Amino acid sequence: MNNHKAEIPSPTTNAGVSNAVRPRINRVSGLLLIALSLTALLAVLGGFTQPPQPDEGVGAHIFQLSIVALLPTLLLFLVTADWKQRWRSARPLAFSTAALVIAFGALFYLEHYR
Repeated sequence: MNNHKAEIPSPTTNAGVSNAVRPRINRVSGLLLIALSLTALLAVLGGFTQPPQPDEGVGAHIFQLSIVALLPTLLLFLVTADWKQRWRSARPLAFSTAALVIAFGALFYLEHYR
């Protein structure tokens, strides 16, 4: 009699399908991380093309929603990252961080000096 239990991967381990899907999820979440940070940056840069407004416009809401959406995306990216390849995992983080630093710096300028 053959024991076939050893051939079926446990759903609680990282064997089987989850190892094949994990890099794809990481890649998509990394691209989404970059897209959301660029959306936030473009929303703030759009504020330089408009005169100061007494109330928040659509750009402010787009900025806020993209920042809120960044949090679960970042968490998903960090959970699915392959930390054996640190530089590959660090690239989307570095690009997203740079875009966000510029976005928040520009937002500070718009709010306080313009």
